Amino acid sequence: MNIYVLMKQTFDTEERIVIQDGQVSEDGVKFVINPYDEYAVEEAIRLKEKEGGTVVVLSAGPERAAEALRTALAMGADEAVLLSDDRLPQDEYSVSKALAAYLAAESYDLLLGGNFSVDHGAGQVAIRLAQLLDLPHASSVTKLTVSGGKAVAERDAEGDAETVELTLPALVTAQQGLNEPRYPSLPGIMKAKKKPFRRLTLEDVGLTEDDVAPRTERLSLSLPPERQAGRLLKGDPAQQAAELVSLLRTEAKVI
Repeated sequence: MNIYVLMKQTFDTEERIVIQDGQVSEDGVKFVINPYDEYAVEEAIRLKEKEGGTVVVLSAGPERAAEALRTALAMGADEAVLLSDDRLPQDEYSVSKALAAYLAAESYDLLLGGNFSVDHGAGQVAIRLAQLLDLPHASSVTKLTVSGGKAVAERDAEGDAETVELTLPALVTAQQGLNEPRYPSLPGIMKAKKKPFRRLTLEDVGLTEDDVAPRTERLSLSLPPERQAGRLLKGDPAQQAAELVSLLRTEAKVI
């Protein structure tokens, strides 16, 4: 079974976000594999260990994303591909089109990715990719079984569980609960240095800068307002309800 895992490198979720000159500052920041993509990497490795085959981790992003791909190789992936080009915007349309251009020439049984990235949070790249490659897909998957050219996925459907069957090749995105990702072992880290690692540009996948022109524009960026301290309402239930309504009307202005 040939599996490709879509990966993105994101801020460590413990990092403090700082905005300078309208941009998120990356000074001194620790980057990691997007947590939902990490579930996808782990699931791909487990499927390979059970069914055999190859796991290729694929990312379209800046050069620093190579570190995340190396981590996935140390976990047990077999090969890595980094599509890195300064002309490639991080717009979801642009990234999905670049990934589709690369994958169109590859052979695979299954594409795995995270449900969404913890930085932009759009959750569009994988779904757009499935559309561009004309693949069946299931999102927010918490259980996955692959056998006989079929994939059976149990997915989180707004708090309920839904089971869907997909004919391979297909695309699946991972939700928390799918598995518990392993830590890279020391032998794994040493082996990762010798595994195949390809670096590609737009020309390598047959695209130009115009082909990946962004479809969205970010006009501004700001932090959310600081959370205020809670307020304790006093009096009997009727008095508390009256004060609450007054505050919602005069301060929060939501009613």
